[in-house]
Amino acid sequence: MSQHARSVAVDLRSDTVTRPTPGMREAIANAEVGDDTLGDDPTVKRLEETVAGLLGKEAALFFPSGIMANQTAVRVLSSPGTEVVLEAHAHILDWEEGAPAEWSRVQLRPVPGRDGILDAERIEAAIRPDNRFQPRTSLICLENTHNGAGGRILPLENMRAIRELALARGIPVHLDGARLWNASVATGIPVAEFAAHVDTVMVCLSKGLGCPVGSMLAGSREVMALAWRVRRRLGGGMRQAGILAAAGLYALEHHRERLAVDHANARLLGELAAQIPGLSVIPPETNIVMIDIAEPLPDAVTLLARLETLGIRM
Repeated sequence: MSQHARSVAVDLRSDTVTRPTPGMREAIANAEVGDDTLGDDPTVKRLEETVAGLLGKEAALFFPSGIMANQTAVRVLSSPGTEVVLEAHAHILDWEEGAPAEWSRVQLRPVPGRDGILDAERIEAAIRPDNRFQPRTSLICLENTHNGAGGRILPLENMRAIRELALARGIPVHLDGARLWNASVATGIPVAEFAAHVDTVMVCLSKGLGCPVGSMLAGSREVMALAWRVRRRLGGGMRQAGILAAAGLYALEHHRERLAVDHANARLLGELAAQIPGLSVIPPETNIVMIDIAEPLPDAVTLLARLETLGIRM
């Protein structure tokens, strides 16, 4: 095999391995900037106002990462010594390194969903009774789309019912919407309709939208004022962040609709993979393809190493 063939990689590991387009790079180069920690970066302000409007919330904040934004929401909405209810394979539980215990001093109560999908009945069963010998439930966290379940879309009717339960119990709700843009494109439902049923919502710019860095947290002005303080305590205060915010504004204008192309490519990959003996595929709803491997194929580690020699990363 030629060296050129080995160097041309098809990278299917994640939607985080995107690269800025020429148009996005131009927007970055021409960004008007200020000191965002002092509140005078005009491009960051435009991005925050734009995202708040898209999500139907009063205010939004620009964060370096989705994990920082998620953990900020947990910190401002929960109380130390209480319990947070979430799906058993939620990103906040499986992939954020115990941050809720570290920063918010809460414990997580995992609830198994149906293929990652939660409903109000399962959450209600997990909410602690009013008992002074047990921890109080202070927060519900949802995820849409659900990364660990293969990009599954949490149906709007489920979110609506969960919100009604939460309001009745006086419990706030946070949405890890890292891929909420994908859920919106796949269903045709505006992101604001999903976000209407939660107190805070995090959305990523650095996944399928192609930005080099950045996520957003949106909610009420009062909650975002608290979130600003937590973000700064965590080291998330940025200076001339308009360079990054310009990429976000460009992505929202030019890249959101192209997520449908990602979904079509994921379906095609799944259909073709399912034709190979030894592979079973969960049909993707959005942009994540989950493939199980059985004989006569080798184990996953061996198979991935072989694909890498062909310039394919998975």
